[in-house]
Amino acid sequence: MMEWLLVPLAYLTGSVSSAIIVCKMMGLVDPRENGSGNPGATNVMRIGGKKAAAITLAGDALKGLVPVLLGQALGVDSLVLSLIVFAAFLGHLYPVFFGFKGGKGVATSLGVTLGVHWLLGFAVLGTWIVVYKIGKISSLAALVAATLAPVFVWLIVGDVSLLVTFVLISLILLWRHKGNIQRLLAGQES
Repeated sequence: MMEWLLVPLAYLTGSVSSAIIVCKMMGLVDPRENGSGNPGATNVMRIGGKKAAAITLAGDALKGLVPVLLGQALGVDSLVLSLIVFAAFLGHLYPVFFGFKGGKGVATSLGVTLGVHWLLGFAVLGTWIVVYKIGKISSLAALVAATLAPVFVWLIVGDVSLLVTFVLISLILLWRHKGNIQRLLAGQES
């Protein structure tokens, strides 16, 4: 029964906005009101540079990784683990502490994949790196990695609950990137 408490805890952990906190601590403008308006690492890089973006990226990944690793350490079953994964991810997208206006979820989804299985995380990250090196477009790399994540889940973990969760995460990531997809199709994505 106690293991179910990890689900709301994961949501609350995911709700901590690294971008907003980093920007406040570094004396930068609010990422929700500047640049793309997205409180994520890419927008923080536009606003404050690589150092601020790296800290934001690490924070966003950690808030996905930590609750999942905690669930793993406590030996929760795959259904509870799947709910922890999804709750941490949704916390980033719709953070209770920041008016339910969150980022797109790429770094947090990487964190949860690393928490589920290190090889899964490296497969997703490796996909992002390869696609980025070829195309030099961060959103394209994120979209390809998100699309392939459920395939990697099935091949590496082979769990139906986690597969369903990662299909949902991938669909949400694609939906959250709909503007990027439109710009990619129009040849206007930077």
